[in-house]
Amino acid sequence: MHSTVRRVTRATLLVASCAAFVLASTARADDTPSPCNALKRIVAAAPNFASLSSFDGRPVALSYGDDAQCAASQSTYRCTWTPHGGSSADALQSVAADIAACLPDATHDQNSPARQHFYLGARGARTDITAAQAGSNRLKLEVSGSR
Repeated sequence: MHSTVRRVTRATLLVASCAAFVLASTARADDTPSPCNALKRIVAAAPNFASLSSFDGRPVALSYGDDAQCAASQSTYRCTWTPHGGSSADALQSVAADIAACLPDATHDQNSPARQHFYLGARGARTDITAAQAGSNRLKLEVSGSR
């Protein structure tokens, strides 16, 4: 009887340990940076992007590259990164799809293999969103505002 109790106890401890490991290592949806939240935050900051940090745009690039470098100025927010795997043209199309999905009010007025352009707002109070190839294997996201 003691050996049965020990086996059950060991099995219970093993299951509990495995469950604790899985729970501790599982990424939760709220832990994952959202490209949509990042895009919305950047666009909402227009036309003055100085309140944004270099970290605000990184979630936009996270799905496509790990080396995003972002910077804010008074009138522009810009990120550049190297897409991992695949071609930069494929990654550019995916970034454009993210922009269109995350910002459904944006007008998509340029769709070329090297450049995707969107805008929000009326002329004179427009926020421009451009995703483009930046060299042979880099991508650039640039958001600028004029109000």
